[in-house]
Amino acid sequence: MKKWHSKYFSVALFLIAINMGAQEVPNNKSEKPMNVVFILADDLGWSDTELYGTTKLYETPNILRLAERGMTFTRAYANSPLCSPTRASILTGQTPSRHGSTSAVHHKEAVRLKPEYAKSTSSSKKAINVESVSRLDPKIPTLGQQVHKAGYATAHFGKWHLGPEPYSPYEHGFTVDIPHTNKPGPVGGFIGDWRFANNITKDFPEEHIEDRMSTEAINWMKSLPKGGSFFMNYWQFSVHAPFNAKPKLVEKYKKRIDPNSPQKSPTYAAMVESLDDAVGALMDALDTAGIADRTIVVFISDNGGNIYNKIPQDGNVRPTSNFPLRGGKACVFEGGIRVPAIVVWPGVTEPGSRSDEIIQTSDFYPTLLNGLGIALPKNHKLDGVDLMPALLGDKLMRDAIFTYFPTAPPVPEWLPTPITIHSGDWKLIRIFHGAENGAHDYRLYNLAEDISEENDLTDSYPDKVKKLDAMIEAHLKESGTLVPMINPDFDSTKYRPENIGLQPDDWKTKGNQKGSSKKKKKK
Repeated sequence: MKKWHSKYFSVALFLIAINMGAQEVPNNKSEKPMNVVFILADDLGWSDTELYGTTKLYETPNILRLAERGMTFTRAYANSPLCSPTRASILTGQTPSRHGSTSAVHHKEAVRLKPEYAKSTSSSKKAINVESVSRLDPKIPTLGQQVHKAGYATAHFGKWHLGPEPYSPYEHGFTVDIPHTNKPGPVGGFIGDWRFANNITKDFPEEHIEDRMSTEAINWMKSLPKGGSFFMNYWQFSVHAPFNAKPKLVEKYKKRIDPNSPQKSPTYAAMVESLDDAVGALMDALDTAGIADRTIVVFISDNGGNIYNKIPQDGNVRPTSNFPLRGGKACVFEGGIRVPAIVVWPGVTEPGSRSDEIIQTSDFYPTLLNGLGIALPKNHKLDGVDLMPALLGDKLMRDAIFTYFPTAPPVPEWLPTPITIHSGDWKLIRIFHGAENGAHDYRLYNLAEDISEENDLTDSYPDKVKKLDAMIEAHLKESGTLVPMINPDFDSTKYRPENIGLQPDDWKTKGNQKGSSKKKKKK
């Protein structure tokens, strides 16, 4: 694809396309259609790459190389602090508050296609939680289905975790699915004896699962007819548990551990390098095939870094730290939902550019379909917005994004049954029925001034809380969300508020363990 003459001419074309209606915009038959490689990392935190200058331990040269080709987003968000809800959002263009997948339960036996209230709730909890959808319904017009119907060759490599057959990639538009598993991680370990249903085995003793998946993906690309178009999901198993890595890489990072750094796991560092190697292998394959200039590459993570497990072989240290962000996987503080993100779109994104626009993983559904000239399905509500203006270096016309997480996993910095809104520099967390007499509780932060969410401003800016909370309420009503309700059996004598958000954490610097957020009074 030739470079467009100017950014502003590109914006004009984009606006014309929107005015015509995306379903009326055909592919440009005079040029070969674009391909898509969608790389989704698993549990890779915002501070787990070299993109933002937040790590001194991890090495990610290929992710940096990818960034040199496209646009890096500094404020990219997963739709959930857990993997399955975010994956469902990518494929549906909807938030968890609409599609109902709010927890990572898609490997369990129970089949739920609609959310429902928990059948039992402890009397120590103020609210009754919502049980997540446990399968991605093939009746939903997913991204894979839409590109497949448009004539694209489609394949899924790596982790799925949205349900086994009849809810697998095959039912969602992907004609190839390797290794065709619905497990949360690689059973048998990353370089162990993998136990997949299709009996994929190692080609050499220390073959990493990402070595194998990238090889399978590259071989699939090579097998396609020349000049055709393809859509590939490369959804990595890395860097989810179980925690093991190539021994040589582990030894390499053992020599570099700083005991005063919050990132001090050589095993995790080695896992990050293998993740990065797979990114490099895909880039090299695109270059070798001569199709990099007509291939869109998306790189993003499904949630923040894991700070609650421990790695025995490294002395029981936690896998990583998301510092300067607070919290991590399974909580709605920034460390759980802000993620690394890069988009390479030849002819659109400026090489080596950065954007501070707020984006969310559900945005890729309309962005890719519109950009490929594929009709958006009728009667399918979307929460994601087309990112083309941001990709061209301009502002997005959006008021807010929402992160709905009506569950309460007891992890560091956990908050029971929350929803968040990001609007400009402001972030409000609503904790359903977390205050006295069934009222909601709140946390308010100005992220431009307080990226670590240390200063709770709810008392200082009551009007801002009211305004943002009204936006939350409007979103919940419009999306028909099943929300947590007051627990009629709540027993205040069993309630332990000191346990909320006060568990040990790794996000703060050594010697600065302050516990929960401070209330900052208006001067």
